[in-house]
Amino acid sequence: MKKSKRFEALAARPVNQDGFVVEWPEVGLIAMGSPNDPVPSIKIENGKVVELDGVPRARFDFIDQFIADYAIDVKAAAKAMAMGDAEIAKMLCDVNVPREEVVKITAGLTPAKIVAVLNTMNVVEMMMALQKMRARKRPSNQCHVTNVADNPVLIAADGAEAAYRGFDEMETTVGVVRYAPFNALSLLVGGQTGRSGVLIQCALEEATELQLGMRGITAYAETISVYGTENVFMDGDDTPWSKSFLASAYASRGLKMRFTSGTGAEVQMGYAEGKSMLYLEIRCIMVTKGAGVQGLQNGSVSCIGVPAAVPSGIRAVLAENLCTTMLDLEVASSNDQTFTHSDIRRTARTLMQMLPGTDFICSGYSAVPNYDNMFAGSNWDVDDYDDWNVIQRDLVVDGGLRPVPEEEVVAVRSRAAKALQAVFRELGFPAITDAEVEAATYAHGSKDMPPRNVVEDLKAAQDMMKREITGLDVVKALAKNGFEDLAGSVLNLLKQRISGDYLHTSAILDKNFNVISAVNNCNDYRGPGTGYRLSPERWEEIKNISQASKPSDFD
Repeated sequence: MKKSKRFEALAARPVNQDGFVVEWPEVGLIAMGSPNDPVPSIKIENGKVVELDGVPRARFDFIDQFIADYAIDVKAAAKAMAMGDAEIAKMLCDVNVPREEVVKITAGLTPAKIVAVLNTMNVVEMMMALQKMRARKRPSNQCHVTNVADNPVLIAADGAEAAYRGFDEMETTVGVVRYAPFNALSLLVGGQTGRSGVLIQCALEEATELQLGMRGITAYAETISVYGTENVFMDGDDTPWSKSFLASAYASRGLKMRFTSGTGAEVQMGYAEGKSMLYLEIRCIMVTKGAGVQGLQNGSVSCIGVPAAVPSGIRAVLAENLCTTMLDLEVASSNDQTFTHSDIRRTARTLMQMLPGTDFICSGYSAVPNYDNMFAGSNWDVDDYDDWNVIQRDLVVDGGLRPVPEEEVVAVRSRAAKALQAVFRELGFPAITDAEVEAATYAHGSKDMPPRNVVEDLKAAQDMMKREITGLDVVKALAKNGFEDLAGSVLNLLKQRISGDYLHTSAILDKNFNVISAVNNCNDYRGPGTGYRLSPERWEEIKNISQASKPSDFD
């Protein structure tokens, strides 16, 4: 058969390098509307749920039991469950219905009922609802700061630049597990150099992650995963109760934390039970609610390739983000791991969260080139900063970032590297040379850095843990070496452990360490002219990109 040149050209397009599959409900390869999803129902006797979505209490698995006992407001359930699916959906979209009124209804819904509501909505309606249901009025953004060499100097410099560009939270992880203490320390120093009050975490196995947090090196955690089927949950030797205990351990030490889940996890792990990805994810969201955790990272996250391969998959991702806000939780809405070869497709996927705004539009914008991203690469990276800023400018939306002059970025990267150099010297760690500081100041990524002695670094990183070095030791090292302002910033971050104010839903800190959360910055969107609006100062910041011609250029 003679080939059409047009079809040959289309076949060569980046989007056709992506993977796609037809729906296969029996194994869970269906994003929404599986024929195996349960029919919504609830029965309550003596204040206890005795039937949930057609399953009697005697046949509950442990997720059913946890949701029934802790995640459903039985006082609201009868009224809420009797409402029509479209009726609730219209309340979500209606600017005349306050968010707090909707939350009272959604608190009484079962997982299957929430699925039924979301199945009635298209993506525009979901975006309208998300704009109203976001817990915190002001949207924000989070990034990844990693590199393949676990180079601490580069992490400090990249963290400083990311904070200076506007990220309110920053997350690192490691290529070599034993490097973790240095990565966390480097990001702590770099983050506070870029902007006081930035929160950082180091994503590791939970014992080490909690230990770093308790010592004041990190400020929050989010890699505490929950799942939508019992077999997958048990695969990690976990239950909803053990995750709740872990959440309490973080909170009792003054550490902000959220759970993580996402559509497609159960399919990927082989135990989807024939249910739709969205139904299983809503069970995860309700476990999070029942555990008393303030928020959730979801939006498929590292499983994004699974829903992205099936029809309505990206719609399901938006639906899970919306459901999180419906249950009055903070949402870090992913836009995280890369999932497509198509720039058009990755932008379309992001706009559904960027335009209405979420608590964290990305839960992993790569603040490093993607070859350095140890979270398997991100949907957005440093090479996209200008595109992101221009989209904000084009559409007058707040995506959490700002244009910054090159000379200011160079200065803040240099200061962060020098501050870490001083901390390493003071604490007796392997020296950071002036050549490393210079390289990190101007580097694009780890390919531009001189190598470090990995063996000595790893010994020192383990020694850091054995010596039980804490955030206060970092404060002393900075103050002793002429970085009093950075020492003050780290100390103020540690003080948050005592006040606990940043444990409130959707909490972030401004540069003066004031808490901005759903308590004191509650989303009050009620249509045009209400809710979050760009201030004149913020609009000036967003629109003044350096590449725009100015009248003075023509004098």
